[in-house]
This record gives sequence, structure tokens and C-alpha cells, in this order.
Amino acid sequence: MAALQRSALFEAIQKHDPETTAVIHSLSGRSFTYGSLLHDVSAAKERLLAATGKTEDSIVGERVAFLVENGYDYVVTLLACLASNAIAVPLAPSFPASELRYIINHSEALILLSSAKFSSKAQEVLQDGLDKAPISASVEKITQGARSNGQVELRGQAYNAEGGMMLYTSGTTARPKGVLLPNLVLQAQAHSLHEAWQYTPKDHLLHVLPLHHIHGTVNALLTPLLAGSTIEFMFPFNVDSVWKRFAAPFLNKEQANGHYDGTHTSSQRKEPVTFFTVVPTIWARMLQSHTALPTEIRKATNEAIKREHLRLNISGSAALPTPTKRAWSELSYGNILLERFGMTEVGMALSCGLADEDRIDGSVGWPLPHVEARLVDSDTHEVVPIGQYTTSDGKEASGEIQLRGPTIFKGYWRNPEATKKEFTHDGWFKTGDIAVRKAVPGAGLGKSGSWATGPAYFIHGRKSADIIKTGGEKVSALEVERELLGLPEVSECAVVGLPSEAWGQKVAAIVMLSDKGVTAGKGGGQWGAMDMRRALKDKLVAYKIPQDLKIVETIPRNAMGKINKKTLVEEVFGGQERIRRRSMAVAEEKARGRKGGS
Repeated sequence: MAALQRSALFEAIQKHDPETTAVIHSLSGRSFTYGSLLHDVSAAKERLLAATGKTEDSIVGERVAFLVENGYDYVVTLLACLASNAIAVPLAPSFPASELRYIINHSEALILLSSAKFSSKAQEVLQDGLDKAPISASVEKITQGARSNGQVELRGQAYNAEGGMMLYTSGTTARPKGVLLPNLVLQAQAHSLHEAWQYTPKDHLLHVLPLHHIHGTVNALLTPLLAGSTIEFMFPFNVDSVWKRFAAPFLNKEQANGHYDGTHTSSQRKEPVTFFTVVPTIWARMLQSHTALPTEIRKATNEAIKREHLRLNISGSAALPTPTKRAWSELSYGNILLERFGMTEVGMALSCGLADEDRIDGSVGWPLPHVEARLVDSDTHEVVPIGQYTTSDGKEASGEIQLRGPTIFKGYWRNPEATKKEFTHDGWFKTGDIAVRKAVPGAGLGKSGSWATGPAYFIHGRKSADIIKTGGEKVSALEVERELLGLPEVSECAVVGLPSEAWGQKVAAIVMLSDKGVTAGKGGGQWGAMDMRRALKDKLVAYKIPQDLKIVETIPRNAMGKINKKTLVEEVFGGQERIRRRSMAVAEEKARGRKGGS
């Protein structure tokens, strides 16, 4: 009898209707049921043990790295690692070989599994630069072939599960760190989301996210599996393909065949997408492309994104511009985007609620079920009491978000110094994000559940990059960005702090212009700094309005829609040190001028 490590996830999968579809490959139409999933995981576990030469006892805690495309083989590989009490280390195929070598070296991976699609990438990684070459194996030999037969047994106690998953941080300020997420933490994160967002076996989730991030793995894979939902993989994201997939259930056969090429199984009945979670840049691209869709597709998508079909649309991993949120709501007949806040180390921590009243513009809502959150003043290091909205001098009472609970990671892989630095002495994780709490009329009354009560959280940004201290005042870069994105002349933007001799820091904006912005400036020229200041005059207090403006052709973002502002500042403004020296030189020149004139 095949045996897997008992966990809440495997217990749930075992209880799901075996005829229900668990995974679909969107383009090929191939599907896999819950009835076959555990058997395939069990067979994969046995082949993993054989490939590594390990026993059930000796593989515990070993790192299993894998390069596998989004789909059923990925799901089986990940679950086989968890079922073996090993630590799954999913790798990003988009990463350069040098970065993948770093992760393999740092994690001391026992084995590197790769699919046929990425076998050449794996061989490139294994060529040189490794401290100790891992075992190399084809993932198809692990996940395919003879299937396990008979009953699958779950052994042991769920709380004794020793394996888990390790994801690597983006490494914007230092080399990436391995974030260890034990089985129990992953289960707690999935249960928290299941309770808050109410996944069901009727949900059909369209998955277009990368799977080396927490968003794509926990929100859009593990939690749907826990709930018995169907996951349809369509990666990488292609805006035209996504719109056509949304439209498919609402087109007749002739219309569908006219808009799908030979790679799509248009003859098969496609279910409406009920659950879609992506990053703000994807929502923006969908809005921008909608008007250009063929008439039949556009009409079908108008029906598909109504709430009666698309029950939940979520935006996360980066700040959602309010204009994007409002535009989607208008397009979808009132289907309001739900915002949330999370990070690799904690999964999802805060979220707006399912009730419309609890989807507040600019807010990430409340601590999710089983998550404790507090604000700690960055200057005084004192906890900001709930209900205190201003300081003694009348300013907003802001603080760093700190978290505690079963959903929080246990530490950075073999880096006790970094782990100690990120936790307080009493066990709270320091997120590095600054926020305020506000009482919002009509919201936080428990309509989304008992967890969504009281004042809501509004994030001002990262402690370092997004909080700009100018002339003694704190400016939220995200607040300024929201106002800029509300201007018709602005397509994308990033607000940063630059060194200033006079103010400590000054607010600067890096902007991509819209088509209107190219000719919207005074006198018919390009929109510029003076136009920006006039437009923001009645929207922001003077010290928040950017003093500098740089117009660029593109603003680089990572796969999750995030901007590395440190790199962007160096690229656009020539480096912080040169800015500082130039600022000091200007100040000295002014000082000499004042002395000469006295």
C-alpha cells in the first residue's frame, strides 16, 4: 500500500470527489482528476526515493530543486516533496544560470529535477560553478509512467510533518535568502485564505502566475487544492489568450472556432472562470486591450467578468492604482477588485473582505484569520494602539507592520543572523512596510467575517524605499503614485526619494506618459514638470508634490509587477552618490554667492 506523510492538505484531497477535475492544461485541454492525484503523487514519491537513493527516513529535510513548467507535473512534483518530508525548492526557468546555481549551492540541493522543456537549461546550470553537483534527473521519470494502484495511506500525524517548501526572496538589497516554509506553515496559510476568500469545489481558477512566488503557489495552487477547486494553467500570461479564455464559455461553437487557432481545444466545453488573481500590471494590460478585441469576443468577455460568473477578482503583489480599480469595476458592471498584502515570509497577512463595503480604495483591509498584526512607531519603537489615528503633534500615527501567528515562516535557511534581525525579542516578524489604520464608514463591521472588523490598514510603502523624509515630513511614495496615476497624461510611474542638501530628501517622479501626455504640455508640447505640479496642486499638500520629474520610455518590473526602485534611481538619475555630490556642490555654490554679496 502506498504511503504519504499525513497533512491537512492530503486529507482534504483524499476526501474530494474523485471525479472532480483538479488540474487542466488550458491550451491542450488535458485534464486530471482528484481521484488520480494522490495515486500519482504516491508513485512519484517512490521514484524520487529511488532516484536519490534515499529511504523514507533519510530523505527528511533534503532539498529537492526542480525546473518544471506550470502544469500537472509541477503539482505532482511539489506534492511528492511534501509527501516525502523533503523540502521543495521550485526554480524560475526565467532566471539566468548563475542565479540558479546560487540557489542550488545555497540550498545544498540533493537533486535537480528538470522537465524536457528545460533540460538544456538544467545542463547549463550543472556545467560549472557548483560547490557540489546535485543528482540530475528527468522529472518525467518521476511523475509519469506506471501509476500507483490501490488505496493511498496517509501515515503519521500532520503536526509531525517535517518537510515544506523553500522560496527565495527577490534579493533587491542583498543576495536572495531562502525562506523556509514548513508544512504546518503552508497549511496554516492555506486554511487562512480558505476561510477568508471562501474557495469552493465549484471554483474554476485561471492560473497565469509564475510558481516560484508565494502568490502563485499558495494563493493559486495549494489553497484551491485544499478546497477541491479546479486549477487551469495558462502560463506565461498572454493578454489576448486570457481574454479569449474568459470569453470561451459564452461563445457558440462557430464563434469559438473562428477565434481560436489549432493549439486550442475549442470544441471542448470550457467552464466559466470564477476566480482570477493577478498583479496590477496584468489588470492594466487587460483594460488597455479590451476595446481592441473582436466584437464577439468583447461581448462574451463583458458577460464573463460579471460577478455572477467571475465571483472573485483579486489584485496583489504590488500597489493597485485606484484608477485601475475603478476602470475594472466600470467594465465588469461593479465587480470590485479585492486587494490584499503579503510577502514570501508570511504568505498573505492582510486582506480586504468579500463584501463590497470591505473593498476599500487604497486599503489592504484587515489581518486575515489566525494572523496577528500590530503597528510599531519607527522612531519611538512603541506599539501604536488600535484607535489612535494621530500623534500628539497632529500627524498620522504610522508604524511598521509587524506580524505573528502560525502563518509566519520560521527562519531564513542557514542564516540565523538575518532571522534574528527580522524578528523582535517577543517573536513578531518585522515586515519593513509602513502603514496607518483608519476607521472607514460602513466598512469593518464584520460583513466579510469576524476577522474583518475595526479600522482598516493603508500601506504607505517600504520602510526604506517608499517612505520619503523631506523637511521633517514623511511622504508616502505610494500615495503620490496613486494621484499621478489618476492623471490622464500618466501611463505608469514610480515615486522615489533623492538626496537633498536642503530637505534631507526630495520627492521625485519617474513617469511613462500616455498618448495624451505626449502632446498635453503647455503650448502643445510634451507634458512636463510644471504641468505635473499644476495638476497635483489641489490633490496633495505642497511638500508631497514631486520637485523633480523624469520622463522615460519604460519602467522595468519583475514577474510580480514590482519595481526595484534602488536600481531604477541609479539608472535614471545616475546614482545616489553622484546626486548627493551634485546637491552639495550646488549648495556650496549658493553659499559662496551669498558670502560674495554680503
